[in-house]
Amino acid sequence: MIETIVFDVGETLTNDNRYWGAWAQWLDIPRHTLSALVGAVVTQGRDNSDALRLARPGLDVDAEWRAREAAGRGEYLDESDLYPDVRPTLGGLRELGVRVVVAGNQTARAGELLRALGLPADLVVMSEEWGAAKPEPAFFARVLGVSGTRAEHTLYVGDHPANDVFPAHAAGLRTAHLRRGPWGHWWADDPAVRATADWSVGSLGEVAELVRGEREA
Repeated sequence: MIETIVFDVGETLTNDNRYWGAWAQWLDIPRHTLSALVGAVVTQGRDNSDALRLARPGLDVDAEWRAREAAGRGEYLDESDLYPDVRPTLGGLRELGVRVVVAGNQTARAGELLRALGLPADLVVMSEEWGAAKPEPAFFARVLGVSGTRAEHTLYVGDHPANDVFPAHAAGLRTAHLRRGPWGHWWADDPAVRATADWSVGSLGEVAELVRGEREA
């Protein structure tokens, strides 16, 4: 039985429109151009930051990020960045007695912003705060450390096969691949993803239905 559910952040709880839009504005390129480049690296299984390097060859992404922060154009999240099913699903899961954890590959600043939104979660923590990032085994060891239950009773939900499904499965967790965002949609029918993920879902609401189904069985 699923006792703890751990959610990825980008394109699982939040949409990336603001993120990529801000980069396009900063680099002074059309949004549709950067979106197309993101799509290209997704289909090739490359890191999303490669889209920025395609737009600006030789770009030092970390240095550019620091420059954005110094200019007051750094990271920002608010309620409009959440997918509509986030609050009802997380709140409903807690009502069912499920421990809800949010743990993604984001900065400490993103963690602060998400916690400020008051999500219905028992814990919100980011990779930078842990000092370990997906797909490193150390990240999923930390996930298990905060889950409060055994790996087989912990479900990790995310859209990215290489960062979410495969390493979570390798750590012994149950996994749900979310068909959301470019990674989720493009890799949804990949044989390796289908063979590895315990479930493929199209919304967070489907995750809640899985829990209810298990408890009624």
